[in-house]
Amino acid sequence: IYRGIQSSIKNMTMTRTSTSTIAGTGNGTRGVIVQRTAAGRQPPTSLPKMNLRALSSSSSTATPTTTATPTLKKWPTPMIESNGDYRNETHIEKLIGGPLYSAQQSLPRLPIPSSIDETLSTFLPTALPLAESDEEVKALLEACRVFPAQAEELHKRLVRRRDVEFGDDSSWLALWWNTAGYLQVRDPVVVNVSYFFHFSDDGSLPQPTLPTKNRNSDWSLGVHRAASILYSCAEFRQQICSGSFPHIRLGRKEPKTPLCSVAYKYMFNACRIPKREQDAYRIYDPSRQTHCIVAVNGNFYAVDFVDDKGNPLPVEIIEKSLNRCIELSKEGGEGKGGGGLFPNIGWFTSSDRDSWADAREELLRVGGDAMKKALEKLESGALMICLDDEEPVSRRQCADIFWTGGLSSGHNRWFDKSIQIMCSKNGKAGLIGEHSMMDGMPMIDLADYVTKQTYNDVQLKSSSSAATCPSSAGNVENIFKDCAPTVSSGDSKVDSLLVKAKNDFTNLISDHSLDVQGFQGYGSDYIKKVGYSPDAYVQMAIQLAIYRLFGKQAGTYEASQMRPFLHGRTETTRTVSPASAAFVKSMGLRPQNDITDESKRSEKLSLLRDAVQSHVEYIKKAGKGKGVDRHFFGMSMLLTDKDTTPMLFSDPVYLRSKTWRVSTSHLTHPRFENWGFGEVVPDGVGVGYAVKKDSCIFNITARKEHGWTERLSHLLEEALLEMQLLNDLSNHQQSKL
Repeated sequence: IYRGIQSSIKNMTMTRTSTSTIAGTGNGTRGVIVQRTAAGRQPPTSLPKMNLRALSSSSSTATPTTTATPTLKKWPTPMIESNGDYRNETHIEKLIGGPLYSAQQSLPRLPIPSSIDETLSTFLPTALPLAESDEEVKALLEACRVFPAQAEELHKRLVRRRDVEFGDDSSWLALWWNTAGYLQVRDPVVVNVSYFFHFSDDGSLPQPTLPTKNRNSDWSLGVHRAASILYSCAEFRQQICSGSFPHIRLGRKEPKTPLCSVAYKYMFNACRIPKREQDAYRIYDPSRQTHCIVAVNGNFYAVDFVDDKGNPLPVEIIEKSLNRCIELSKEGGEGKGGGGLFPNIGWFTSSDRDSWADAREELLRVGGDAMKKALEKLESGALMICLDDEEPVSRRQCADIFWTGGLSSGHNRWFDKSIQIMCSKNGKAGLIGEHSMMDGMPMIDLADYVTKQTYNDVQLKSSSSAATCPSSAGNVENIFKDCAPTVSSGDSKVDSLLVKAKNDFTNLISDHSLDVQGFQGYGSDYIKKVGYSPDAYVQMAIQLAIYRLFGKQAGTYEASQMRPFLHGRTETTRTVSPASAAFVKSMGLRPQNDITDESKRSEKLSLLRDAVQSHVEYIKKAGKGKGVDRHFFGMSMLLTDKDTTPMLFSDPVYLRSKTWRVSTSHLTHPRFENWGFGEVVPDGVGVGYAVKKDSCIFNITARKEHGWTERLSHLLEEALLEMQLLNDLSNHQQSKL
């Protein structure tokens, strides 16, 4: 996203930035603008006291009740192609109805900070610590002084966009975000856009057995795990696509805050479609589709996993179908599904978007109607299950496979699918989410439901399933089999394009490094015991580690969700502040020997508490739509060729403050082992983290050339131990008194 939005704005002005989990720019006008609210759309007077981040598991996840089987309503058309404007698909929400979409009409609109001065007062403290000279400080202050006058008209245009162009129908930001931030991004989605989850193991999986009449040597724990997950996905899909899933509300006390449900309809039977300049996103009517896609050895199969009413088929049938996919993939060797030679075209989906768009057109040109039908079959599948041959054990090994597929399984992916679930031969499982039309929290709802049920649980359910098994149950269709004769014949360029795609993917993966820090010293229980917000405390540990890695602080992004607002996605929580700068400088570029000095220790501890509190306050602002980055972004998008670009938009400190060299996001879930995403700038790092009760997990990504991931992993452990020692020695001293 960072690269996509930056490129978009470069054509209109001279600045911009955003992140893989998303960030932007913007500012307001001088004076106070009264926020108007439409009838029935009152802004929340107070949001729950919790971090509203984009990726977060919490008690907010709804637990649906299962009674009568909900009905999947037929859409007016079999497929809808979205171009990023949520308004165009709102009629589907109204058609589906149900609890899931019951709060949509009452959600408040995404606000704009009431004045430019308000935004500047929030922005300046996050930028000043990044100035590298007195001259830069003076230039920044001057740019901020004149900015209200220079940007006043831009702010008015933004307010007009909110109130007139979009009104009550959508967020003023969503269309820009979905297009400039995602669908127009030309970089590969793998590494640059997609994120992954690593699920905890399922201890109820059966032990491997010797081959029998019904189980051949290829039968693996991955098949059992995949069948169990598919069954649970079918149940969850039924609730989402019928609207019977309850809308999510945040908070522990009433009235709780309802969250926007717009993203859920892009979850199942959905796929991103490559096109030159801007991709599209296709969603297919779930009531007309009963199949999922299974990837094995780079071959793709359509497998029915629900009946005509959407009920999951018995686990035994799903397992047999998955095993049949494995058998077919072996018949002609890799790339030869069911005896028909066909190249591993999954490589194409890892390419830059324009190259993939050209390759797709070539596939359609040489493959004709058969290819068109095959691609539609794949795109319309409810989700994709990737059965991999690897047997990873450690978090790092799993992350390498689940994030990108790695050099061994990258061809066994279709990175455009909204949901891909990977199951390895030894039963490890994870998920890749395509980020374009929905952020991670709806996907967490799916993952929560899937991981809550074990293989044994699903088997018991399956034995009393209400599903009616059609005569075709268990059928496996090799999707591209009929296309094989045409793809490599005549003047086809498919083979040469595929060689390039594979080489580009190999270079992309080889250029990246990933490390996992599984810190076991303590977790949220200890952090809360000594009086801190776990998230803000860990953010300060990241700041200290980054300070020691880079020798200075760097622009740091933490994703905060904006789903309390209609069509809200995310806002940036900026971690750099005068308080965090004072804390990391007091701790130094390496551990010091003054921790036993009571006065110095007390000073450092006070600075740590100030830094944590500063971060908590910014999170609260961001959660209420009072961050700065979306405001800056909105105004920069409204610049025209006739406008003079405000000085601030080209100020080096401003640009430095929103160049996310450190892109972070927090997701803690009891049944996740790890999760992560890629860095968003070439000289940056991506840090996905979880703060569990007794441990902290960090997934660290960066370009391999820098050698940063292993060093940062060590520095994070070092920072957490030092911070613990600070608190423990101070508490011990107080207890003696």
